[in-house]
Amino acid sequence: MIVKDLERMEDIAEQARKRADKDFKKNKENINFTLKGDNKYYYAHQCKQFADFITANGYPYIDKEDIIKDGVSFNKYSINIGYSQYNRDLKRFNSKEEMLGFVIGYNEAMRGKK
Repeated sequence: MIVKDLERMEDIAEQARKRADKDFKKNKENINFTLKGDNKYYYAHQCKQFADFITANGYPYIDKEDIIKDGVSFNKYSINIGYSQYNRDLKRFNSKEEMLGFVIGYNEAMRGKK
């Protein structure tokens, strides 16, 4: 009985890993730098949440129509409207850690406004 329970728990864990990897691949589609470690799933989700929010609502000086048309990309030192770091800057940073901190903070602030 214990062996069957362990096998069942391993199956559940494997399904959860597969689901998390599938979500991660979808969430990181517009991230143009490497995410590593245990927090990569969290950071990819935060970037996707940020992109979804500004696509739906715009950004203070960028119309949502432009964001919908060109998309959002996350680069090592910037968030851009368009597919690469050479497109229109939404915001620039000194490091990817600073950029991820901004994204998380922005998401938290917007969550508080709902």
